[in-house]
Amino acid sequence: MLSVDLYSGEDALRRDREHVLRRTWQFMGHDSQIPAAGDYLADVIGGAPVVVVRKADGALAAFHNVCRHRAGALVTDGVGNCGEAFTCRYHGWRYALDGRLRNAVDFGAPAGFDPRDHGLFPVCVEVWRGLVFVNLDLEAAPLTALIVPLAVRWPDGQAGFPLTERRSHSIACNWKAYVENYLEGYHLPMVHPEFDADVVVSEYRTEVVDQVIFASAPPRDASVYGGLWGWLWPNLGVNVYRHGYMIERMTAVGPTETRLDYFYFFDPARTAELEAMLKVSDLVTAQDLQVCEEVQRNLEAGIYRGGVLSPKHENGVAWFQDRMGEALRVS
Repeated sequence: MLSVDLYSGEDALRRDREHVLRRTWQFMGHDSQIPAAGDYLADVIGGAPVVVVRKADGALAAFHNVCRHRAGALVTDGVGNCGEAFTCRYHGWRYALDGRLRNAVDFGAPAGFDPRDHGLFPVCVEVWRGLVFVNLDLEAAPLTALIVPLAVRWPDGQAGFPLTERRSHSIACNWKAYVENYLEGYHLPMVHPEFDADVVVSEYRTEVVDQVIFASAPPRDASVYGGLWGWLWPNLGVNVYRHGYMIERMTAVGPTETRLDYFYFFDPARTAELEAMLKVSDLVTAQDLQVCEEVQRNLEAGIYRGGVLSPKHENGVAWFQDRMGEALRVS
C-alpha cells in the first residue's frame, strides 16, 4: 500500500502534481461551453492555471493562463469571451488567440527584445465526443491511448446530450483518499445502504482495463443509477445512465482538500427525471464526504500506518496505488 505520509502535506501534493496531475489528460469542460471565437474555459489543472480558447478558425488552443511579462493572468477562471486577443489583466500585454505576442503595450524598446520569443506557454488540448481535455505534458501520448476502453463500451448515441446541470462539492480529504473510495464497492452496504434498492450491491464488481476501471452491478427495476460506471486514470469518473451521463472531476485543491465537479448531460426528452437523480447524487456525496473526511483525520493521527486490501473488492484500489507508486517512484 502507499505510505500514509503521501496523503497529507505540501510536499506530497507537490509530487502528485509534478509526477501525475501535470502529466495526464485532465477534463476541462464541454465543447458547447465555448461555441464562438474568443470563448474560453479557464481553470487550475494540477495547480497550474490553464485556459482553452476557441480560435477564429473554429479550432481550440490551450495555454498556461500566465503572461510572459510578469506572470499576470490573461483571464479570470471560469467561462468567458476574450474577444480577438488575450489581454493581460496586469499590464495589458496582448496575445493572439494562437498564443503569439501581438503587442507589449507601452513597453519601450529594450535591446534584443524579440516578441517571437515571448509567446504564451502552450498546453495540449483534445476533444472527444465534445469533452475537452488538456495535458500539460507536451510529449504526452494522444488522448486515444487513455479513452479506448471506455469508447468500446459506451455507444456514442449520447454525445449530443446538452450540459444540463453543474455542481461542485468540497471534501476535506486528500484527493487520493477520495479516488480510492470511488474505486471500490466494499463500503456500499455500510455507507450507502440505499444503493441496494437501486442495484444489487452484493454483485458489485470492479474490472481494470488498461487505464480505465469499470464498476458494475445488476440494476433493479426502475433503477436510477444502473448503467456503465467508469473511471479514467488518474482522477475522472464517467457514469453513464439510460437518460444521460455524468462526468465527475476530482481536483486536488490542497493537501487535504478535494473539489468534486459534477457535469450532468441529460436527454432533453427526459429532463423530468433529473430531479430524482440529483437527489440521490446529493445524498451519496454527503455520505462519501463524511466517511472520507473521517479517513483523512485518521490518516493524519499517526496511529494507522497501513493495512491490507481485499482481493475480492479492492482490486481497483490496488491498481491505483500501484500506478501512483510507479509515478511517484516509491515502492
